[in-house]
Amino acid sequence: MARITLHDTPCRTCGELPPVGAKAPDFLLTDAELKDLGLADFQGKRKLISCIPSVDTPVCALSTRKFNEKAEQENDVVFLTVSADLPFALKRFCASEQTQKVKALSMMRNRRFAEDYGLLIEDGPLAGLCARAVLVLDEEDRVVYRQLVTEVTDEPDYEAALRAL
Repeated sequence: MARITLHDTPCRTCGELPPVGAKAPDFLLTDAELKDLGLADFQGKRKLISCIPSVDTPVCALSTRKFNEKAEQENDVVFLTVSADLPFALKRFCASEQTQKVKALSMMRNRRFAEDYGLLIEDGPLAGLCARAVLVLDEEDRVVYRQLVTEVTDEPDYEAALRAL
């Protein structure tokens, strides 16, 4: 279990991020069109997965916009944003913020993603949501980079994640 903070208040996650070199756990997440997707849907592509609590918070919105800007420059990489938001909220956010290059995915039907990736916040005000993290997976779904952002209100290290691509 990892320790994170929310405004310096300690919280815990249900586990740890998969280690670098490990095969990433498969997932079942729902897109804005209510279609369920897993790793196989992005087979053979490098993936940057940005995990956020909710697009309705300033830092989550900002990081989604920043990764979308980078996604516009990378044609052979899939940029995924995963949150507990409903697909309708994700669709509305992506339309209003013009972040169509990022594939927004919801844990609406299945919280196993957050559990399998060690990101489910277990206590505190954000219990039940995803901790903020970034993972980069290679074409074979092996973890090549991971960052758990220890203070939920901080931004991830964009440059380190992008270098790992």
